[in-house]
Amino acid sequence: MKKIYKLTTALALSLSLALSLLGPAHAAPDTSVSNKQNFSTDVIYQIFTDRFSDGNPANNPTGPAFDGTCTNLRLYCGGDWQGIINKINDGYLTGMGVTAIWISQPVENIYSVINYSGVNNTAYHGYWARDFKKTNPAYGTIADFQNLIAAAHAKNIKVIIDFAPNHTSPASSDQPSFAENGKLYNNGTLLGGYTNDTQNLFHHNGGTDFSTTENGIYKNLYDLADLNHNNSTVDTYLKDAIKMWLDLGIDGIRMDAVKHMPFGWQKSFMATVNNYKPVFTFGEWFLGVNEVSAENHKFANESGMSLLDFRFAQKVRQVFRDNTDNMYGLKSMLEGSATDYAQVEDQVTFIDNHDMERFHNNSANRRKLEQALAFTLTSRGVPAIYYGTEQYMSGGNDPDNRARIPSFSTTTTAYQVIKKLAPLRKSNPAIAYGTTQERWINNDVLIYERKFGNNVAVIAVNRNVNTSASITGLVTSLPAGSYTDVLGGLLNGNNLTVGSGGSASNFTLAAGGTAVWQYTTAVTAPTIGHVGPMMAKPGATVTIDGRGFGATKGTVYFGTTAVTGANITAWEDTQIKVKIPAVAGGVYNIKIANSAGTSSNVHDNFEVLSGDQVSVRFVVNNATTALGQNVYLAGSVSELGNWDPAKAIGPLYNQVIYQYPTWYYDVSVPAGKTIEFKFLKKQGSTVTWEGGSNHTFTAPTSGTATINVNWQP
Repeated sequence: MKKIYKLTTALALSLSLALSLLGPAHAAPDTSVSNKQNFSTDVIYQIFTDRFSDGNPANNPTGPAFDGTCTNLRLYCGGDWQGIINKINDGYLTGMGVTAIWISQPVENIYSVINYSGVNNTAYHGYWARDFKKTNPAYGTIADFQNLIAAAHAKNIKVIIDFAPNHTSPASSDQPSFAENGKLYNNGTLLGGYTNDTQNLFHHNGGTDFSTTENGIYKNLYDLADLNHNNSTVDTYLKDAIKMWLDLGIDGIRMDAVKHMPFGWQKSFMATVNNYKPVFTFGEWFLGVNEVSAENHKFANESGMSLLDFRFAQKVRQVFRDNTDNMYGLKSMLEGSATDYAQVEDQVTFIDNHDMERFHNNSANRRKLEQALAFTLTSRGVPAIYYGTEQYMSGGNDPDNRARIPSFSTTTTAYQVIKKLAPLRKSNPAIAYGTTQERWINNDVLIYERKFGNNVAVIAVNRNVNTSASITGLVTSLPAGSYTDVLGGLLNGNNLTVGSGGSASNFTLAAGGTAVWQYTTAVTAPTIGHVGPMMAKPGATVTIDGRGFGATKGTVYFGTTAVTGANITAWEDTQIKVKIPAVAGGVYNIKIANSAGTSSNVHDNFEVLSGDQVSVRFVVNNATTALGQNVYLAGSVSELGNWDPAKAIGPLYNQVIYQYPTWYYDVSVPAGKTIEFKFLKKQGSTVTWEGGSNHTFTAPTSGTATINVNWQP
C-alpha cells in the first residue's frame, strides 16, 4: 500500500512533535529485534564507531595511525564496539528511545597511513576494505562483534552494518607500492591487487567524472579500486561475505554508493539476502539540494532495497536551517516523494550524516535543530539520527562532521525531544504507518496529520523563532476532547481542545513552537501497514505488519492467488508470516482477508522473482541508432519484462565497457533458467524490434556471465 498523501490547505509534514495519549492506548508489539524486515516502528542511531566511545584502549592502533586526542580527524581516535556496548548497557541509547544502531562497516580495512597533500589519512571510517570476511581489529574481534549483537538484542536494539561492496581501498595502476594497492583478501588469503590484475577483479577505466550514471558505475570513485561485479569470483565472494555477517545476527544493512554499482548486480545481491536471511536494507544514493531523480525512484522501487532519503534531508535543511525554502516547499517534497516512492514509508529519513556538513552551527538558534528532529521523528519513513546531533555537534564537511562525540548528556533539549517522540513509533501506528495530510499551512507554519485506522497524530510546527502564529479554522480527525502536548511544552507547544467534527479551538502557536497531539484506539478492520521484504522468490517468507488481523488465520492474497493453512506460518492481530505461493514471476498486489472474510487495504508493488538470481551482462553489437533513440532489452521472464516494451530493461549503456554501436547492461535473471530475449530500439512511443529469431541462452546457476550477440536486422 502506498502512503496516501493528501494536501488540503496546509503543508503535509511535520516538525513539531508533541503527542499525548487520549483514550485507551493500544501499543504496538515490540518488534525491535524479532522483525528484521520492518523498521517503520524504529528509530535508528548512526554511529561512526571510531568516534563514539573507546571501551577497550588495548585495541587502539599504534604509531602514526592513532591520535588519542582526536585532533587530526583523519586518524583513528579509539572508538570501538566495546564502547558502544558500554553505552547500550548504561542506558544512554535506550534512554533516548533508540531501537536500532547503524555502525561503521565492520570489515578489516587497510593498515596503511596514506599521505595526501601532506596530511596523513587512515581507514578509521571503515570504507577502505581489504577483507570483507574479517573484522577491523581497531573496532574489535569477531567475539567482540558477537557481544555487541548480544548486548543490543538484550535491550531490543537492532544492529545495522554499513557495507561497501563497490570498492576496496585507494590504489594506483602506476605505483604498485601505493598504500596496499587495493588488495582484496578472502579470510586472509590474497585474491589479488589492483596492479597486475590478471583475474580482472577490478575495473581499470580511470576515475569517474560523474557525467553519467554509466560513468559513475564502471569507473573508479576517486582513487578507490573499483570492484568488477561482473567477475564470478568477486560476485561469489561478496555474497558469501554478507551471508557471514547475516549469520552473526545483524538486523539490517546500509549499502554504500549504490548509484555506483551495476543495478542488475545489486538486485541479484538483494535476492541473495532476501532468499537467505532477509533484513531491512537501504542504500546511499546522494542527491543534491533540489535534485529530484527518476533513476533514484526507480532504484528504490525495483532493486529490493530502500534508500537514504536525501530528497527529504535536503529539503528539511533548506526549510528549517538555511531559510532558503518555506513550508510550501516542504509540502511539495512530501507530496512528490509520496507519489514517486512506491514504499515511501521504507525510505530512511535524516537531517545530517557523515557525508554532509552537520545540521547545527554553533552560532545558530538550537530550536532549528530541535524542530527538524521533531519533524523527522513524526514524519513518514524510518528516522535516522546521526551520533552527537542530540549534543548539538557542529562541523563542516568530511572530516569535520566526524569529530568525537563531546558528551553523553541526557539532559539536552534535543535528547529529550528524541526521548519523548521515539516511543510513538511503536505506541501509535499512525506515526509508523499512517497517511499524511496537511491541515494548516503558511510560509512558516505547518500542521499535519498522520492517520492509521482511527489512530491519529497531529503535529504543529512554527519555524519562525521570532513571531508567534494565530491558528484559526484548524480541523483534524481527533475525536472531541482535550489533548496534551506529547512534548510537554518542551518546544513551547500548547495543549489542544477539539470539538465536534474535529474542529479545534483557536490557539496561538508560540514562536519556534512545536506540539504533538495524539489519539490511539484499537483497529478492528484488517489494515496492512507494512510488508517486507518486498522482493523474493516463491517459498520465501514475507512478514505483514498492521492492525486488526484478528487472532484466527484468514487468507493472504498475492494478486488473485489465495494462501491459506500451513503456508501461513504465523497469524496474530498485528503480524502475519506467509510463504510466497508458487506463482509466476512478476509484480503483485498483496491483501488479506480475516477469518470473517473482511478484506484489508491493498499493498502494491511486491515483486515475486522467477527463482534464485544471478547477474548477467547482455551485450549487443552493431545496434546503430538515430538521434534520441536508445536500445533496450526484453525477454521471456518477468525480470526481462515478459516481452513488454514498457517493462524492457534499459536504456542500455554504450560508453565505458563497450562503445557505440555496441550496447550493454548488467541484469538480474533467474539462475539456471533457459531464457529467450531480444533487443529493441525506443524513441518516445515508437518501438523497433530487432529481426530474426529470439536469442536463447541458459543462465549460470551461480556466479556471473556475459552474453554477446549481434543486432539482427
